[in-house]
Amino acid sequence: MITNANERSLTPFSALSPDAVLDALQALGLEPDGRLFALNSYENRVYQVGTSDRGLLVVKFYRPARWSDAQIEEEHEFALELAAAELAVAAPLRFDGRTLLRHEGYRLAVFPRLAARSAELDAQGALELIGRTLGRIHARGALSDFQHRPRLTIERFGHAAHETVLNTGFMADYLAERYAVVSERLLERIEQGFEWAGPYGSIRLHGDCHLGNILWDEHGPVFVDLDDCMTGPRVQDMWMFLSGSLDERRAQWQQLVSGYRRFASIDDAELGLIEPLRALRMLHHAAWIASRWADPAFPRAFPSVATPRFWEEHVNDLASQCDVLDSPSALA
Repeated sequence: MITNANERSLTPFSALSPDAVLDALQALGLEPDGRLFALNSYENRVYQVGTSDRGLLVVKFYRPARWSDAQIEEEHEFALELAAAELAVAAPLRFDGRTLLRHEGYRLAVFPRLAARSAELDAQGALELIGRTLGRIHARGALSDFQHRPRLTIERFGHAAHETVLNTGFMADYLAERYAVVSERLLERIEQGFEWAGPYGSIRLHGDCHLGNILWDEHGPVFVDLDDCMTGPRVQDMWMFLSGSLDERRAQWQQLVSGYRRFASIDDAELGLIEPLRALRMLHHAAWIASRWADPAFPRAFPSVATPRFWEEHVNDLASQCDVLDSPSALA
């Protein structure tokens, strides 16, 4: 049975009512007008809030204990650095010189609401524009190093995820045994893939660069949610924009990299990291959902995770990814 203390740690947003959100803004000297809309977010809680003095704002309440203050402040500093270089990113507002704020035990940050729409990769020139913006972001990211943010490692995204899933008890014994065998085999292939790709440079990255974290305005892509910014290979911020057949992915890569190389360089050898990185994301994503299951937002968003079928399909997907890594196909 979960104790009250444990329950609070596993469901840290249970006391974050609409009134609490508005109270937090009032404590900052803002004037909320009653408009409040919860935005799509699982790890944190994010709201669009109307104010009579500053218009529409976005307020993010950080999940307790996930990041240290230093790690969140470094995320903010990176976003502000990019914004100062006239890059379209969501950067926090300062209140009395601070971006990391506190209210009633919560840590939060306030952002301007960006007038933008969902991105459409099929639009003419969209991938090249994304590549150009990523090239500019990475050119800045390469200028200095993170001191507190995490590094993309096989241990963090692979081995730790493997242990998390096995310890959650979601799977029946027979399936847990198969998961252990398949995931261990996959981790071996991932390690080989990184070795085959050879040495690569690591820089400051967005870290979770997928279509859901990009908006589009009249000038092009707007990058939001640097909550997972990290140190890692450049291709980590690029591979999730590639989909479809091998020929389709090759064409997409050429569009992406043609824009990227106008502002930054990338070694073609990093293409060899794409499938190992995809495998790490598969392992990590399942572990992330399982580890957050006590948070009511997760069963609502991912109800199938509580069923045997989800884990059977997950294990089958991991086995298929092993086959991919056994015969990798280069995009170049």
